[in-house]
Parts: sequence; structure tokens; C-alpha cells
Amino acid sequence: MRRNILLSIIFLLIIGFTGCNSAEETKKIPAFKETEPQTASALPAVNPAAATAPAAKVPRPDDVIAEVDGSRMTRAQLDAELKKKMAAMAGKLPPEQLVQATASVRKQIVDDFIMRTLLLNELNRLKIRADDREINAAIEDMKGAMPAGATLEDIMKKGGISREQLRKEISLGIRINKLIESQKEVKSPPTEKEIQTFYKNNKDKFKIPEAVHVRHILVASKTGTDDKTRTGQHQKAEGLRQQLISGKDFAELAKANSDCPSKNQGGDLGTFTRGQMVKPFENAAFKQKVNEIGPIVETEFGFHIIQVLEHHQAKTQPLDQDTKNQISGFLREKKKYEVFNRLVAQLKAKAHIVVTDIS
Repeated sequence: MRRNILLSIIFLLIIGFTGCNSAEETKKIPAFKETEPQTASALPAVNPAAATAPAAKVPRPDDVIAEVDGSRMTRAQLDAELKKKMAAMAGKLPPEQLVQATASVRKQIVDDFIMRTLLLNELNRLKIRADDREINAAIEDMKGAMPAGATLEDIMKKGGISREQLRKEISLGIRINKLIESQKEVKSPPTEKEIQTFYKNNKDKFKIPEAVHVRHILVASKTGTDDKTRTGQHQKAEGLRQQLISGKDFAELAKANSDCPSKNQGGDLGTFTRGQMVKPFENAAFKQKVNEIGPIVETEFGFHIIQVLEHHQAKTQPLDQDTKNQISGFLREKKKYEVFNRLVAQLKAKAHIVVTDIS
């Protein structure tokens, strides 16, 4: 649970990142989007916004769009970033919405720049760092958190991120996480009273729906099959059913005869709730007694022989130790987001921020 917010920060930094060529993050600052999350479900997203002006070329005042404690974003940088973002949106919005969208994206880029600059300045002031060991550990955590079929390399390629840039963004995520976790409110675990209050006020979140654990054998039948063929398929299914009733091993019979990929697991479909299967199959599964070999069930896929292995009635998850641990973890993460918002508000209040007309 401790790394949840860290991984959220890092993923958002990288997914929003589309390329930053500066060698020093203090001279080229990708933008950080300002939002107001109220629960532990989102973090401010990071986008590849404009950078501070290089020291060798100080922009004229009329070229400066935003300034945060001396760090500047120029109109050219804003326009370049806007062009990239609008190009990515091409074809996704009707023409009549483009004008409004352009104004919204333009403001977002500036807000992102302000947010990122404030955070980097504070992290540097407090000398909060991330070492190679921490960065390498975070990379491994990210690899383990990737959705099925996706890789870290895919994310990097999509965002045009080099290995060096990846490490910089991870470093920033770690530093932000350290800043949040250094706060007193985050260090104190939720109290028993807070946990019980949350459970009492969110009973609906702990409802466990009725579910069945089922295995089946399928004799496939295609739509439009002639009556003679369908009759033969039904007879085959009934023959298999009679073998099961006489004591044949279900898993072995499924492996040898089922037309469903589940045959590799002995016909086991796992546990499912209502609404996850086609209606005739669902109705039979939830009606059938545990362990009995039910009558043949016909669906659009063919003829099924069903055996219900377990039937779990709907219930409310009790407030046992596992549930308390889940609630405690959620409340700690929620507190981190609240602390993050408070820190950002404090930084904005203390900073010298100037934004020109960006319309």
C-alpha cells in the first residue's frame, strides 16, 4: 500500500510526458496539471509543457506567458506545446468544439507549468533527492504493475521517452512521494474509530454479490445449423452427460470432449456473478444444486453440461481484520492526496506567480 501513491505519480508523469530535451530539470520543466482530487482515486496529471527559458537567451517581457519565482514559460513554448496537443486531438472532436478545446488546453498547459515549477522548487529547497537504488526499485514496481499485454517499453515508445528521461520522471515521482510522506498527518495511521466510521458510512462498498463456481462441457453448435446436425450435437451432449452421471471424471471428460477453451482447466469457468454469462447459462447455473449434473442447456454457443461446484449467497463483507486493513490502507492513501492538495495550495500562496493574457 505504501507505494500506491508513488506508482500513481510515476505513471501519470510518464504517460503525460512526450519529450523534454533539456539536460537539467531546473532548466526545462515538464508541466504538472493542477486538479482538485477529493479521494484517493486520482492524482494531478503531468503533461509535457513548456520549459523555463535557457540562461543563454532571456526572453523579452512580452514573450513571457507565465513566470513562477523567476522561472519563465514563453509564448513560443506554449504555442509549440499547444500544437502537439491539438494534433493529438485531431479527428476526435467536431470542428465546432475545437475553438473551445483550444482555449481549455492552452490554459491547462500554463497551469501545468506553474504546478511543476512550484513542486520542483520546493523539492530542491528541502534537498529531497532520489538515489539509483530507489529509482531501480520503482522501475521494477512499475513493470509488475503493468496491465496484461503491456510493457514498460510500450509506454516509453508511445510517449517518446528515452531511458534517461524515464529515470528523471521516476526520480521526480519518488521525490514528490517523499515530500508527502514526510508530513505528520500521513505518518499517523487511521484510528479504530475512523475505520469503523468509514465502514458504517460505506456499507454498500462491502456488499458481496451472489456468485457461483461452475465447470461445464460444451458441444458447440453454430447458428443456422440444420436440424439433423443439431439433433446429433444434442445427442452427443446427452451421451456425455450420462457418462458423468454414471461416475466418469468431469475434468477428464471435459479435456477430451469440450469445445470450450476452458477444457484445458477441466471445464472450470471459475466464479462469476449475475450478468457475466449469457442468460440461459446464467439462469441454469444459479438455479442448479451444488455438485449435481444438470440437464442440457442450450445457448447461442451450443449445448452445455453444467456442474455447480460452489454457490455463494449475497452478503456484506464483515468488519474483520482483513477488511480493517483494506480500509486503513485506503484512508492512508486518501490522506496523502489531501496532504498533497494542501501543500500545493501553500506553495501557490507563497509564490510569486504572474500569468499574462493567454487567449
